Amino acid sequence: MNPLTRTRLPHLNRRTFLGLGAAATGAVLLGGCGSADGEAASSAAPRDGGRLRAVFAGGGAQEVLDPHKTNLYADVARSNALYDKLVEYGNDLGPVPRLAANWRPNSAATSWTVELRQASFHDGRPVRSADVLYSYARIQDPRNALRPRASLEVIDIGRSRAIDDRTIEFACTRPCGDLANVLAAFGAYVIPEGTTDFTRPVGSGPFTFVSFEPGRSFVGRRFADYWDGAPHLEELEILSAPDETARINALLGGQAEYADDLGATSARTYEGDRRLRILRSPRSSMSGFAMKVDRPPFDNVDLRRAMFALVDREELVNTVLGTSGVVGNDLFGKGAKYYADDLPQRTADLEAARALIRRAGAENTRVELLTTGATNGFVEAANIFAEQAGRAGLRIEVKVGEGSTYWTRTLDEGVLSSFRSGAMPIESHLAQRMLSTSAKNYTQWRRPEFDTLFATASATTDEEVRARAYRDMQSQLYSDGGLLVWGFADGLHGLAPNVDGVAEGAPSNTLGYARFDKAWLS
Repeated sequence: MNPLTRTRLPHLNRRTFLGLGAAATGAVLLGGCGSADGEAASSAAPRDGGRLRAVFAGGGAQEVLDPHKTNLYADVARSNALYDKLVEYGNDLGPVPRLAANWRPNSAATSWTVELRQASFHDGRPVRSADVLYSYARIQDPRNALRPRASLEVIDIGRSRAIDDRTIEFACTRPCGDLANVLAAFGAYVIPEGTTDFTRPVGSGPFTFVSFEPGRSFVGRRFADYWDGAPHLEELEILSAPDETARINALLGGQAEYADDLGATSARTYEGDRRLRILRSPRSSMSGFAMKVDRPPFDNVDLRRAMFALVDREELVNTVLGTSGVVGNDLFGKGAKYYADDLPQRTADLEAARALIRRAGAENTRVELLTTGATNGFVEAANIFAEQAGRAGLRIEVKVGEGSTYWTRTLDEGVLSSFRSGAMPIESHLAQRMLSTSAKNYTQWRRPEFDTLFATASATTDEEVRARAYRDMQSQLYSDGGLLVWGFADGLHGLAPNVDGVAEGAPSNTLGYARFDKAWLS
């Protein structure tokens, strides 16, 4: 047995992490980029056994095992261990079959037939059509206010039916040209029919439940009958840490084998360090600020345009993201399919910003910017942005809030907040955050004509019509929207020398990210 599996630390706090030495030595053996479905590249032979400990940014008491309430990356890691979705995104954000073996539309794309692969839940029951329909009905139930609800709204769950135990006919509320993108929605995991209690959850994922302490630790054990092959690891422990310093020190001190979400400074510091390997997930995250367009002062489009003009994206990227980042252009999904890369790249223009601020009547207006230290780089970026706004005559006061409630609070509260998103297709971003009905509309952008364009893009099977509609939507956001996107960055993670088989090249929110069922300890 690997010696690391014989010691379990029940609670890892910041003080414990910061007090660790740097005794680990050796070199990491990792290959090049993985495949589109998140497989790792490696020349080493897999070994079975042991416990891998992965540390993520914590959410305290807000952490959950209900997969339909996932919000933090730690929640995603636990859900990936316990559950499966019908479809996942690959490294290129294209669909990868999971519990769904295949899917096909009728001629009008008003219904889709989905066939399930043969798979079992942890208690031995087969995964059936009834389980999928129950899971989606639970997500769509407005009494639950669950995260994936808006993403699945194109499915008319009341008219959908099980043809047999492994065949589902999904009825659509409108013609749907691409159901796979819907089935891969963030949080759309399948649970057994009738599940209401998640204290000892049962899923169909690669690890079975052992224990969970919110804000501290989750432990899962190898599921020998996993449909995609039993994990090499005997156990997986997902730890929560308060900040990046704690995560990196856990890795250096031998209390974890994987550290999630490291910053550019850590990457520079430890690049080439034999005690760990920096694992890069290309273009994993978008960084920006969300202005709420439904309330003062950002209900004034001139002030929003002033914000677009005053920001120095190069300064933010160079300081906060370093060589892992590229500048943004106030649109989500740089490099992704349908991205409007023909729109002019914005650069800082203080003269234009001051003129727009004057026209908005907002000289010396004080604006509170909500941020949190729980997300790497947020506070640093907020302070730099406040300095930049000051050069244009706008007063931004940075307020640092508590991490576990940050996303819930900033969804509806305040007027300006730090914002970050993992990778996903542009159409998913628009569906989840930019429609009048979107549950995660952080900018409160609601425009009927915008919704109509999205309905056109979603319904058509004509690629040219779809691309034109998405281009028109992005043009509206570029001109009048409330999301200031200043940069995109590779995800940076730390890996111990004795770990292999972790997927490389997998952006966040894709199949290979925060998954450890193909990993092993050497």
